[in-house]
Amino acid sequence: MKPVAFHPLARVLHWLMALLILAMLFVGVSMVSDLSPRHTWLISLHKAIGLALLLLVIVRIGVRLSLPHPPLPDDLPPLQRWAAKASHLLLYGLMLAMPLLGWGMQSAGGYPLPLQLPALVPHDLQLYALLRQAHGWLAYVLFASVLVHLGAALVHGLVRRDAVLRSMWPGPLPKD
Repeated sequence: MKPVAFHPLARVLHWLMALLILAMLFVGVSMVSDLSPRHTWLISLHKAIGLALLLLVIVRIGVRLSLPHPPLPDDLPPLQRWAAKASHLLLYGLMLAMPLLGWGMQSAGGYPLPLQLPALVPHDLQLYALLRQAHGWLAYVLFASVLVHLGAALVHGLVRRDAVLRSMWPGPLPKD
């Protein structure tokens, strides 16, 4: 029998990561447009949140693969079913790729890494420039994907009024 809601650990990870990703996007935008004395602090914060997100997404992927999760509604059209699965794969891929790109970018640029992490790639300024550009562009893709994900959740909760939004709701599940 399939569950009607995601496991509480999956829900906690989802909402914690959602908050951290939103914070990361705002910190990232502030960081590149702010050359004040707090610039260094923003970079450190960005690296710390990125590392936390990398660890959390690894745990989250393990949870997703090991715990049962609710199925999509039976009446969901095939194209929407495919879009839901593809968008989740994209989100998981971006949540994994973004911190790894940031880590590689910092390594290639010769910048210090948090917690004495080893360099992922050798010091190479051309590679740094490439990774920095990829990190920036994928941040836009991540932001757009988050907006689409939020829009789809709202459609399920407010228009379709099915159990999809309730299945990931934080805390106790609302009653029907």
